[in-house]
Amino acid sequence: MNRFENQQYDGERPFYNTRDIELVNVTIGVGESAIKETDNVIAEGCTFLGRYPFWCNKDVKINNCTFGDDARAALWYSTDLEITNTIFDSPKALRELDGIRMSNCKVNNAIEYFWFCRNIELDNVELRNGDYLFLHSENIRIRNFHFQGKYSFQYCKNIVIEDSILDTKDAFWNTENVTLRNCQVKGEYLAWYCKNLRMENCHVSGTQPLCYADNLVMINCTMGEDADLAFEYSTVNVDIKSSITSVKNPTSGIIKALSIKELLLDENIRQPADCRIETVE
Repeated sequence: MNRFENQQYDGERPFYNTRDIELVNVTIGVGESAIKETDNVIAEGCTFLGRYPFWCNKDVKINNCTFGDDARAALWYSTDLEITNTIFDSPKALRELDGIRMSNCKVNNAIEYFWFCRNIELDNVELRNGDYLFLHSENIRIRNFHFQGKYSFQYCKNIVIEDSILDTKDAFWNTENVTLRNCQVKGEYLAWYCKNLRMENCHVSGTQPLCYADNLVMINCTMGEDADLAFEYSTVNVDIKSSITSVKNPTSGIIKALSIKELLLDENIRQPADCRIETVE
């Protein structure tokens, strides 16, 4: 490995098209594309201030680093990345990536992260201000995740999320094959037009959740008082261990709950219109 330590590099492409480099306590200053077309990179304790620092790379390890406000679009078009103990303040940092392992990281400006990415693993990651997170991405495994933002996980496939808190409006629209376990999901209009969404031991809050869903399964879940007008035009197999404020025009399947305060079935219900309702109270 070629080691570079305790230096600052400014300008355009200081490490362009290099191989086997280790950056230790390095600052990448004003400039663009510092580490582009570069394979086998280790960055330890570094600060990134310039734009587009990692593009078109293979085998990247980043630990205990900071990406400043202007290090936007930091990691694009790359494969096999491991990111640990790192802070991101820049938007649009992760796109068009294949093979991402990220742990013990904090993202303060998570606007438009993880677009068109594949094979993602996150553990103990916090993302804030994350509008349009995970757009058109697939094969995602997440644990201990704390997320705040809007329009997340749209058009995604093959997701498992466990032990996480998601505060997000319009999440999981048009998704396919998603499993949530032991999660709190807060936000309006949850998972419309989804296919094969499974929720286990989850709590759902926010108006009009889980509408236009195909093959929705909920096991041992609860719903908040603001989760009204649920399951419209959905095919469901749900077991809710709480009261539901209101259910509107479910298409088919079965809904079990402690109680349903208001069941709204009208002339707009879709066939086969044979959803079975079972309540304890």
